[in-house]
Amino acid sequence: MAHEFPVRVYYEDTDLAGFVYHANYLRFIERGRTEALTEAGIDQRALKAEAGIVFAVRRMDCDWFAPAFLLDRLRVVTALGALGGASAELDQRIWRGADCLFRARVTVVAIGANGRATRIPEAARAALAALGPTEGTDDTGV
Repeated sequence: MAHEFPVRVYYEDTDLAGFVYHANYLRFIERGRTEALTEAGIDQRALKAEAGIVFAVRRMDCDWFAPAFLLDRLRVVTALGALGGASAELDQRIWRGADCLFRARVTVVAIGANGRATRIPEAARAALAALGPTEGTDDTGV
């Protein structure tokens, strides 16, 4: 099941034009990913301490569809797109009500203590798989 994380837009998130500054969408989805993994049962501190494994962003493909503004209430929706041996592709969208403002396809890779890609442990794989796919949307993010 996809994970939802609420975000309110603050003054510090906006630019001179009054729109949410483009880089802040990446901050919003980072928080959404962290919350999704935590609520799915992945303790990233324990994963690092016990297995020497951390997740690193390898690739991002982003689309901005419409701006967000000061005091908007947004939802960051995170779902699993694909799960590989050492990587996961996450589909993340930012919504204001029924309007999709932003979409990112984010590939994260499990990195071992040696700095190389390593297989995602089974417990973490099961937790990621539980995020499930995004439903009811097409490839344009709407």
